[in-house]
Amino acid sequence: MTAFTDFTDEDVPGRYGPSATTEADPHDVGPVRTEYAPAHDGDPDPGEIVWTWVPFEENDGRGKDRPVLVVAREAAGTLLAVQLTSKRHDGTHAHGDPRHWVPIGHGPWDRSERDSWVYIERVMRLHDAGMRREACALDRGRFNLVVHHLQERYGWS
Repeated sequence: MTAFTDFTDEDVPGRYGPSATTEADPHDVGPVRTEYAPAHDGDPDPGEIVWTWVPFEENDGRGKDRPVLVVAREAAGTLLAVQLTSKRHDGTHAHGDPRHWVPIGHGPWDRSERDSWVYIERVMRLHDAGMRREACALDRGRFNLVVHHLQERYGWS
């Protein structure tokens, strides 16, 4: 796969067009069946951390390339994912309510091996063509922890 730096602004996967990554209303996505099904095949799968362009919450056209954890595949073929951050969200800093963040530690998705948190208050809809690269599969235990929080929050199965 081409390195991210080789893309022009218009070519960033997930940024524009029919494969754009968008925010999904987690209460209005219909039945969600989360599953752990990573397959290192170049396509995003539930249980994998992948990189895509994610719009900022202000929804003003800005955003950034970031890792997301894929948690479910929708019937239409799109995927539901939650974004990761390396900013601390454990109650020691003023970055929002720590109950909205699930700590998952560190892994190969972050070359600096920083601890990461998953933001469960914002669910993204991802298309296969909107993925820039597949980073790694998250282990089943950490995946289940995130899914448990999503199920409690949104009533998913």
